[in-house]
Amino acid sequence: MDGLNEIRRKFLDYFRAQGHEAVPSGPLVPNNDPTLLFTNAGMVPFKNVFTGQETRPYVRAASAQKCVRAGGKHNDLDNVGYTARHHTFFEMLGNFSFGDYFKAEAIEFAWTLITKEFGIPKDRLMATVYAEDDEAFDLWKKIAGLPDAKIIRIPTSDNFWSMGDTGPCGPCSEIFFDHGDRIPGGPPGSPDQDGDRFIEIWNLVFMQYEQHADGTRANLPKPSIDTGMGLERIAAVLQGTHDNYATDLMRALIVASAEASKSDPDGAQAVSHRVIADHLRSSSFLIADGVMPSNEGRGYVLRRIMRRAMRHAQLVGVADPLMHRLVPALVRQMGDAYPELRRAEALVTETLKLEETRFRDTLARGLKLLDDEVEQLGGRGVLPGEVAFKLYDTYGFPLDLTQDALRSRGMSVDQTGFDAAMAKQRQDARAAWAGSGEKATEAVWFELREAHGATEFLGYESEVAEGKVVALLVGGQPVDAVEAGQEAAIITNQTPFYGESGGQVGDTGIIFSADGAEFPVIDTMKKLGDMHVHIGKLARGRLTVGGIVEMKVDKALRDATRANHSATHLVHEALRRVLGPHVTQKGSMVGPERLRFDFSHPKPMTVGEIAEVETIVNRIIRQNTEVSTRLMTPDDAIAAGALALFGEKYGEEVRVLAMGVDDAKDNHTYSVELCGGTHVRRVGDIAIFKIVSESAVASGIRRIEALTGEGARAYLSQQERIAKEAAGALKIAPEDLPARVVSLMEERKRLERELAEARKKLAMGGGASGGDAGSQIEEMGGVKLILRKLEGVNPKDLRGLVDDGKKQLGSGVVAFVAISEDGKGAIAVGVTADLTGRFNAVELVKAGAKAMGGSGGGGRPDMAQAGGPDASKADAALEAVRGAIGALAGAA
Repeated sequence: MDGLNEIRRKFLDYFRAQGHEAVPSGPLVPNNDPTLLFTNAGMVPFKNVFTGQETRPYVRAASAQKCVRAGGKHNDLDNVGYTARHHTFFEMLGNFSFGDYFKAEAIEFAWTLITKEFGIPKDRLMATVYAEDDEAFDLWKKIAGLPDAKIIRIPTSDNFWSMGDTGPCGPCSEIFFDHGDRIPGGPPGSPDQDGDRFIEIWNLVFMQYEQHADGTRANLPKPSIDTGMGLERIAAVLQGTHDNYATDLMRALIVASAEASKSDPDGAQAVSHRVIADHLRSSSFLIADGVMPSNEGRGYVLRRIMRRAMRHAQLVGVADPLMHRLVPALVRQMGDAYPELRRAEALVTETLKLEETRFRDTLARGLKLLDDEVEQLGGRGVLPGEVAFKLYDTYGFPLDLTQDALRSRGMSVDQTGFDAAMAKQRQDARAAWAGSGEKATEAVWFELREAHGATEFLGYESEVAEGKVVALLVGGQPVDAVEAGQEAAIITNQTPFYGESGGQVGDTGIIFSADGAEFPVIDTMKKLGDMHVHIGKLARGRLTVGGIVEMKVDKALRDATRANHSATHLVHEALRRVLGPHVTQKGSMVGPERLRFDFSHPKPMTVGEIAEVETIVNRIIRQNTEVSTRLMTPDDAIAAGALALFGEKYGEEVRVLAMGVDDAKDNHTYSVELCGGTHVRRVGDIAIFKIVSESAVASGIRRIEALTGEGARAYLSQQERIAKEAAGALKIAPEDLPARVVSLMEERKRLERELAEARKKLAMGGGASGGDAGSQIEEMGGVKLILRKLEGVNPKDLRGLVDDGKKQLGSGVVAFVAISEDGKGAIAVGVTADLTGRFNAVELVKAGAKAMGGSGGGGRPDMAQAGGPDASKADAALEAVRGAIGALAGAA
C-alpha cells in the first residue's frame, strides 16, 4: 500500500517521464488572482499562462498544489470532520498543457497512470463527459475501452468549466471510482449521485473556447489542458477506503492528536480529532505562506480555522494548548515535500501556541454565556443574533464557531440579527471617530476603510501580485476612473507595496492593467494603520474602480531598503554592546540609499567605538543565518527580551524578528526586535555594513548614517579612488603606494632622528649651528611646553635633562622620550613648581607610557619617569602627554 508521499512522488515522476516540467507548489496566497481568497485549485498558479499574459519555458507541466477552501464560494469549513472527503486543506495533483497536447493525450495519460501505474481495476472506473462533447466520448471508448454505459453524458455546467464570465472555457471529463455496493449511492447523473459509492477522483478540463461578453464562443488558437486529482481521494482509493481520514497521512495526524490528548481516536471524540488533523494542516501551511491570524481578510479566515480546531481540542478534554504540540507530527509527514513547512516550524508552533493560549482564556467565559442562553431557550430553537454577535465581539467567537457549538444541540443562529448587530457596531464606531477631532479632510480614508476593509499586504512574501482596484482618488476625492495624466491615489484589495511606517519608506514601482494602463507608483502610504494607498500619476491608459491590475514593486529598491532595515536591527544591538544598555532607538529612516539611526548616548562615539560596531555588525552579516519571524503579543515579546521600535504602534499580535547568532552567549540569538517592516531572508543579504557619519541630533541623542550592500560597495570604491589619486600625486602606480608610504615614513624617521639629535644637544645645553633654544618651546593654553623625542640618550640621564628643560622654561612642562638601540623607550615628565597644582607629572607620564605599551610610572608631582616596550610609539607618547595637558589646560 502506497502512502500519500509515495503517491505524490509517483504522480510527478510519471509526468516527468512524459515530458512535463514538475513545478513546485505555488503559495496558498494567490498573487496572480485577487478575486481568490486562497489558492483553491491546481491551475491557479498557471492562470496567467492560460490567458496568455505570461509565458514559461515549457509547454507541459505537472504539480502537487497545496490548496485551501475555507472562505467565499468554496467554503467547506462547516462540513470538515463530519464527512469523508471535506477538507479545508488538500493537495491537488494536476498535469497541464499550454497549447501542446489536447484531449487524446490527456485521456491516455490519465488512463495509463490510473490503471497501469496505480493498478486500479478498470471495471471499477467510469467516466463522464459534457453532453455535447462527442469527441471526448469517442476517445474514452477508443483509448480506455469503456462501454457506452460507463461513459455518462452530463448536460449541466457541472461538466463545463469557465474561468469567468469571459475568457477561456471548455468541457470537462471526470473519472469516477466505484467503491462497491456496500457503500450507498448511485452513479453520476443519477438521483443518488451524492452518495459515497461513486467518487470523482480526477477531472480533465479541455480548454478549447474563448467566451465573449456577447455570449458567443470562439475556438482558441491553442487549446490547452488543465486537470485536477485530489491526492487525498486517490490515496483513499489506493489504500482501500472511501474515507480520506483513514489514509496514512491523515491517520497519523489523528493518532497524534489522540495520543497528545490521551483519548480514543475512534471513540466519541472521533469528529474532533478529524477536525484537529485537518485544521492543523491548513493553519500550519497558511502561516508558513505568510498569513497571520487577524480580524480581517485572510487572517480572519485563518483565525476561524484555528479557533474551530481549538474548540474541538477543548471538547476532547485537553486542559492546555494542544495544536502547537502536533506541529512536529505534521512536519514529519509533509516537511520533505514542502520545505517551507519545515523552515517555518518555529513560527507555526509559536503562532498556534499564542492563539490557543489567548483563546482558551476567553473560551470558558464565552461558552458559559452560550450555555446560559441555550438553557433559557430550553435547548431548542434559534440563538438570537445579538447573542452570537456578543460572542464574536467580546469573546472572539467567529460566527461559524458558535454555529458549530450549537450543531450537536440541534440549534442554529439568527443570521439576520447577527448582521444587524454588526452593522450597528460599525455605525457606533463611525460616530465615535467623527467626534474625535480628526481633520475633515481625513474623513475620506475612514469611509473607504469602512467600505472596503484593510488592504491585504502580500509584500512579506512577494514583490509581484495582482490586485482589484477598490477605490481611486483624485485631489483627495473618490472617483470612478482615472485618465492619463492625472495624479491619483489607488487602493487595491491586496498589494505587495509596503506603506510607509516604522521609519521604513513606502515602496515604489508600477501598477498596470491588461489593456495598457500604466501607473508609476512614486510612494506608498499607510492610512488608518492597515490601508495601503499607492501615489502616482497615470502615465497612459485608463483605470477604473473594480478593474484588475498587476502590481510590481521595484525589486532593486525594495532589496536595498530591506537590507538597510535589517541592518538597523543589527546596529541597534551592536551599539548596546559597545556603548552600554542605556542605548535605545530614538528614531530611524530606512530607504534604499542609506539608513539613519538615532539613539540615546551622552557623548560622541570614538573612532574605536565606531570601528567596533562595524566589526560586530559585519561579523553577524557573514554568518548568513536565516532571519526568523515569530508572532507574539507585544507584552510577551518584550518580556522575552525583544526590543520594541521607537514610535511603532502595535496591535494584539506583533511580528518578532530574530537575526544572527551570538557566539559569545552560547549561540543565543543576536538580535530580537518587534517590527512590521520588510526584511532580508538571510543576514548575508545585507552584504556589508559601513558607517559613514556619526553626529549629534539633540542633547543626549546621537545619529549614525550608514550604508549597506551596493551603497557600501560604492562608498568603498570611492575610497579606493581617493587612494589612487594619492598615488597619482606621488607619481607612482597604486600598487606601489604602500612601499612608497613606508619609504616616506623611513625618510621621516631619519629626519626625526637628526632633529632629535639636534634637540638633544639643545636639551643638554649645546647649540646646533646657532640654533635658538627658545624656538623649541611651544605653548598650549598659556602653558609653555618642551616635548621632545631623544635618540641615543640613556634613560637614567632623562631626569637631569628634564631639570635643565624646566630651568630653561622657568614655568612650564617638559617631556622627553628616550629611544634606546634595543627599541625600548623611556619617558620623563617634569612640571615646574608653580604648575604642580594644575598638572601632575605622575599622571602625565602614565599617559605617555601607556601609548608605548607600558603601564605604571612613578615619581613626584613635579618629576616622574616610566618605561615602555615599544619606542616606535615615542611620538604617540608625546602626543598623549600633549593631549592630557591640553585637556587640563582647557578645563582650567
